[in-house]
Amino acid sequence: MGKLGKKARKFAKKNLQSVLRNKRKLNSKFKRKASKRDNQDIEENLENDATNPSNERIVVEEFQDTSLDALFSEDDSEVLGDDSDSDGFLSEDSSFSHVIGSDNENENYIGIFLSDSNGASSLSVQNKDICADLLKKAKKLNKLKEKDPGFSKFLESYNMKIEQTEDEEISSDDEKSLDRVQPVDNNSACSHVGKLLTSASVDSLCKVIKEQCNVPALTCLINAYREACHNDSEAISVSGCVFTHGIQKSETFCKILMFMLHEADTTFRRLLGISSSSSRKETVLDLKNTTKWLSVRPLIKSYIRSTVFLLNQVTDSEILAFSICRLRASIIFLFAFPSLLRNLLKISVHLWATGHGSLSSHSFLIIHDIVSASSSNWFDFCFVKTYKAFINHSQFVERKFEHIHFLRNSFVELCCLDVQKSSNKAMTCILHLGKILQNGWQTKKKEVVKTICSWQYINCIDLWVTFISANIHDYDLQPLLYMIVQIINGVALLFPGPRYLPLRLRCIQWLNKLSGSSGVFIPVTSLVLDVLEYKITKDSGKSGKVLQPMSTTIKLPKHWLKSRGFQEECVSSAIELLSEHFAQWSYHISFPELATAPLIHLKKVFERTSVESFRRVIKRFIDQVELNIGFVQKKREEVPFSPKDQQSVESFLQVEKRNGNTPFTQYYKSIMNKASSRKSISNRKSSGKGKKKMQHPNGNIDVVATES
Repeated sequence: MGKLGKKARKFAKKNLQSVLRNKRKLNSKFKRKASKRDNQDIEENLENDATNPSNERIVVEEFQDTSLDALFSEDDSEVLGDDSDSDGFLSEDSSFSHVIGSDNENENYIGIFLSDSNGASSLSVQNKDICADLLKKAKKLNKLKEKDPGFSKFLESYNMKIEQTEDEEISSDDEKSLDRVQPVDNNSACSHVGKLLTSASVDSLCKVIKEQCNVPALTCLINAYREACHNDSEAISVSGCVFTHGIQKSETFCKILMFMLHEADTTFRRLLGISSSSSRKETVLDLKNTTKWLSVRPLIKSYIRSTVFLLNQVTDSEILAFSICRLRASIIFLFAFPSLLRNLLKISVHLWATGHGSLSSHSFLIIHDIVSASSSNWFDFCFVKTYKAFINHSQFVERKFEHIHFLRNSFVELCCLDVQKSSNKAMTCILHLGKILQNGWQTKKKEVVKTICSWQYINCIDLWVTFISANIHDYDLQPLLYMIVQIINGVALLFPGPRYLPLRLRCIQWLNKLSGSSGVFIPVTSLVLDVLEYKITKDSGKSGKVLQPMSTTIKLPKHWLKSRGFQEECVSSAIELLSEHFAQWSYHISFPELATAPLIHLKKVFERTSVESFRRVIKRFIDQVELNIGFVQKKREEVPFSPKDQQSVESFLQVEKRNGNTPFTQYYKSIMNKASSRKSISNRKSSGKGKKKMQHPNGNIDVVATES
């Protein structure tokens, strides 16, 4: 005990905040003799230290967390699944025992895994050993089939005979047993335990449910559906046959899944008297205290819980997409079970971010529908989850480039459902981006600069530029516009070197996009003209092929800076971006003043450049701008109003702008057509080199989703 006390005192002397504060006071007193004026400052600092013990660490802590997804803290400790204590099975009617089978027909029963929680773990270990043995035997059996075709034919005929005898025995009792429908008795709970569902019995149950909406038959099939959904965790697939404790054949397994996913929603609506077109959550919430709802609620809950469990277990993208598509029809029932709805949203967000094609689209649609139907009650949860998923999966991979665009566009579409809330959260996110950028400017730390010059940071800016551009016409987003423009300018100026040409071009594109959508003049000419200063006046560039398109990289390799391709990219990109900027203001009354300074600079570049192809491109641009200046000046001399007449100034040349027949507009269209063809050729060349199929973690081959 004595040693412990000594160590504790030693630790307290070194680490406690009060000790650190006293050390700072002593150091400040004995470090130097202070003048009277400095003594006042020291006393003020000591008072600040007393009120705020961690004063020295405020600046460090404020900018230490450069993680982009550290904004929104939430409790993610919830596990997937329901908080119910039940095993997930429903009470069944004893009259269906003949349909399912007798206790003596099969020794493989479901209830062995439901007896108690302590025995379940040991049995699961035994089950794994049994499955491993079955796999070995199945491999041996497959080898025998390959060696001896006659043996495989014998096995097929033997299996067919067994199936026929089982179907004949059960089909004789199906019609009699299905007519004797009685109310569900609690004492007959888990009466399906020890029963074997065959293909014929499943067909009989499906027929009764479709024709009569029979609740006992539906209960029996939902229990089987629960077992089928848990098949992935309690069974194993060997040579095409699914070995499970209650469902023995893959054909029966598929029938149960397909019927429930197809018909469950329709059956529940018929039992509750809800029309198939109703999608209002109030429709179900109004029925909460009725006897109809109380009788059907356990069935709906079991179906949704089993389907959510299936989504969390299955890895096949087609099954996942189909299951989500069918579960989307039952959204109105989900609002009665908030915990299941939360789990479904978590899974859907994950599949939206990691899936491709129809899987990602269907996952987003169910998120979109839930937010639309919930009147913004679930908007905050979905916003945080999707934003974090976008950041975590926005690391650039060339094959994922269009998928990242899809994620961006779908997130913006989700934000447009509640622009007011989204703008408030966007303010928080953009402020966080600004703090990281400010930290990079002040400290120039390698980690912070690396965070800024990363695909995650760049894609976050691109996300909010897209959101602002899509909504600034209809909503007051001027504060967001001002902040994002400052951040873009800061990023462009933080990396001025020629190796960061792709990043600078992207920043200029963002500024042009924001200017065009908002109608606010944003100066970009200085940034564009700096690109023309990247040593393009010398003709010593070596001929070299473009390694990769500018849109797919942030930083260029050093050896590419001396190539002729780099010089061509500088000139063509500068002319394209200046053309876009001038095209936005080519009909404005102040265009001559806007274009004067850039023209003077371009003429100097033209005189210094010795490469004929570059001179030709620059000369043509200068000529077109001068033509447009003369056109605007001529029209401006004819107007009767003064510059103070704001309304008349805004309506200047609007008729010509709608027609779009001016020479500069035609020139701009030709420039953009050439740019798109040039980019498509470079993308084709880059994608042709080293193109590989990418294996998804779930075993599927990745197919890049087109932007929708």
